[in-house]
Amino acid sequence: MSASASISLYGIPNCDTVKKARQWLAGQGAEVQFHDFKKEGVPDALIDGWLTQVGWKVLLNRKGNTWRGLDDATQAGVTDAASARAVMQAQPSTIKRPVVRWADGRVTVGFSEEAFAKALKA
Repeated sequence: MSASASISLYGIPNCDTVKKARQWLAGQGAEVQFHDFKKEGVPDALIDGWLTQVGWKVLLNRKGNTWRGLDDATQAGVTDAASARAVMQAQPSTIKRPVVRWADGRVTVGFSEEAFAKALKA
C-alpha cells in the first residue's frame, strides 16, 4: 500500500491514543480521513463490520472511564456481540480507539507503531 492510499481513522479527537495515531500517520505521509464519534456517531454498518473483523472483546473498551461509569447491570449485561454493540452504539466512548480501516479494507483497533507500520506496508 502506498502512503497516499486512503485510510479512515475513527475515534475522539481529544483521546491521547487517537492523537498519537494521527500524528504517527501524518509523519508517514499517509492520507487519513478522520471520523469523530462524538460529532458523527457510529454508523450501524461500520460497527457491524468492525465486530465481524475484530470481535466485540477487542472493540469494547472495558478499561476506560465511560465503561467504569456504567451501572453494574449494564456492564454485567454485556455478554456477546449483540449486547456489546448496543452499549457501543449508546456510548461511543466505550469503543476502544482508534479504529482504523486501512486501504485494503482490514480493520485494526488501538495504536502501536509496529502494527501501523506493518499495515502501511500491506
